[in-house]
Parts: sequence; C-alpha cells; structure tokens
Amino acid sequence: MSKQTPLDAGFKMPAEWEAHRATWIGWCHNKNDFPGKIAPIHWVYGEITRKLIEAGERVAILVQNEKHEAKARNILTKTSADFSKIEFYQIPHNRGWMRDSGPMFVKNDEANETAVIKFKFNAWAKYADWHLDNQVAVKFAKQSKRRIFHVEYKGEEVVLEGGAIDVNGAGTLLSTEECLLDYKTQTRNPHLSREDIEQALRENLGASNVLWLNKGIVGDDTHGHVDDFCRFVDKNTIVLAEEKNPADANHRILEENRERLEGFKLENGAKPEIVRLPMPAPLVFAGIRLPASYANFYIANEAVLVPTFNDSNDRAALGILAELFPSRKIVGIHAVDLVWGLGTLHCLSQQEPLA
Repeated sequence: MSKQTPLDAGFKMPAEWEAHRATWIGWCHNKNDFPGKIAPIHWVYGEITRKLIEAGERVAILVQNEKHEAKARNILTKTSADFSKIEFYQIPHNRGWMRDSGPMFVKNDEANETAVIKFKFNAWAKYADWHLDNQVAVKFAKQSKRRIFHVEYKGEEVVLEGGAIDVNGAGTLLSTEECLLDYKTQTRNPHLSREDIEQALRENLGASNVLWLNKGIVGDDTHGHVDDFCRFVDKNTIVLAEEKNPADANHRILEENRERLEGFKLENGAKPEIVRLPMPAPLVFAGIRLPASYANFYIANEAVLVPTFNDSNDRAALGILAELFPSRKIVGIHAVDLVWGLGTLHCLSQQEPLA
C-alpha cells in the first residue's frame, strides 16, 4: 500500500497571510553566515523578535543548547522583548535560516489541524554542513508530538527549501527553473523531471498549478530563490521586483520574469495582477554583490516586516506594500548588516499556521 500523502489526508500549505500560531526564527550562531558581523546581527534578531511580538506573533526560537538560549535571552532582555510570547526549542543545527532548514507546515482546514512537512535540506546543494539542519523538523515533530509527513518521490527524499517557493493558498505556486530545474549547478533533485517535481508539489503542498519563472536575482547564494524577487500578496496579486537601470544585470532578469508572469494564469483561470516593487541600489560588501531586495518581506499576523537599506527607494517600497496590505502595519527593519548573510527577513523566518 502506498504511503498517504498530505493531499490524500486533506492537507495543503496555507498562504503566508493566513493566521499564524507562531513565527519561527533560528537564533544566529554560525559565524560563517555573517563573517565579521555576528555581534551586531544578534541585536538585529532582538529587534526582529520584538517587532514580531508587536505584530501579534508568538515567536518560536531555535537554539543550539542551554548556553545558546541564555545568550539569546540576554539580548532579548535588553531589547525589552515580552518573554510570555516567546518559546525556545533546543535542537542542535548548523545554520539559522528557518525558511529553508526549519520546520515547514501544512494544514487541514476541515480538521483544523497542522502538520510538519519534511523535505530534505542539503544546504542549497552547495555547502557541506547540513546534516543537523536536516533533522530539525523531525526532532521538533517528535518533541511536540506533531504529525509529520516525510516527502519522497520515486523512492528518494525530495530536496526543497521554503525560499524556493511562494504559494497563494488556493493551489498556485511560484518557483524558478534556475533553482529546481537546473541540473548542472546546485542541483537539488537530479532524479526528478519537471513533471515529477510538479507532481511532488501537488501531492505534498496542494499546488495544482505551478508557475515557473526563469532566474533569481544577482547575488543570490541559493541559485534562484523566488522569495528574493517575486511574491504573492493575496490570492490574485503578485509583486515583482523591478530594476529600472538597463545597465544593471537584474534589469534583464526581472523583465524576462515579467514577460512570463504576464502569460501565466492562476488556478482559477484568471490572470494575476502584477505590481512592481522597486529594487534598492546595488549593495556591495568586500567586493561581493549582495541580494538586497524589498521582496524579502515577511507577512505577520498584524504587520508586514520589510527589509530596508538606507536607500532612496526604501520609502517607495514601504508605500507600495502599505497599499497592498491596508489592514496591516508596514514595519521597516534595517537590513544592511543582515543581508551580508545573503538573506534577510523572509529567509530567516518561517510561519506556523494557526489551528
């Protein structure tokens, strides 16, 4: 008898704007993620935690051990965080990028039940230190006595990071060919075809309609994560980053993706509404182009946290998102130091749906 899939059991991945029980973050500890900047990053995490709580969230914080938790508590105390809204999970891990290596969740609306969905994590098919990260979801499910679905297809685990996809909760999923269908660079699933991956996404996330964009932005260490440039903001509306300077490498990349989006249809047959979100000026540190983008925002219960970069386009981006989320407060988070880790707010967080 075949193993029951989440779809068979009535589960799917909700949209990010649906109600959360908690937001997950992994308290930073790996100095290689923020070379030379780990000390100030702790304070950024403290500020993010406080803002999440103000935005109606419980915050689930992944820490290495008791000593690591004590360090996090020290920072959070100094930033006046409300500890009644914080829960700690001591699970050894390699990195703190919860969007990709932390627990991912699906929900059965009829039963009002959430479950952990376990894809394989292999550090973006690039780094060697991922084996602890790959067990975080399993250990959390065991600790919390949660139902867990292990995703396999054709007899092997399916590799997928949360930042590689974005869903509207109604059946449509965004991803890129560069990330999931490139079989030469950072290959996630060499044994799976496009059709295989689409079937795996349907069976495990409820995504009956997969929209394939082309490439991700310059500086993206993950080789094409969609959450750096293209996001759903409601079931019918997609924001797409825009680089107006034709001399910038991102200009052509983003315009090619716009052309694809204009030809796509949602699961109901309608064309999505496309809203352009400006890009900040190129941000370079130690000769490295960083993946700075306002599209890496995080949708909390009562607010939207948006990375800002001391850039003239900060205000414009915040204004556009304020119009798209009229019932939520728009909160800018200074991310110039944070993006040195090659990711910002969406990359470091993961929503846990409310049940």
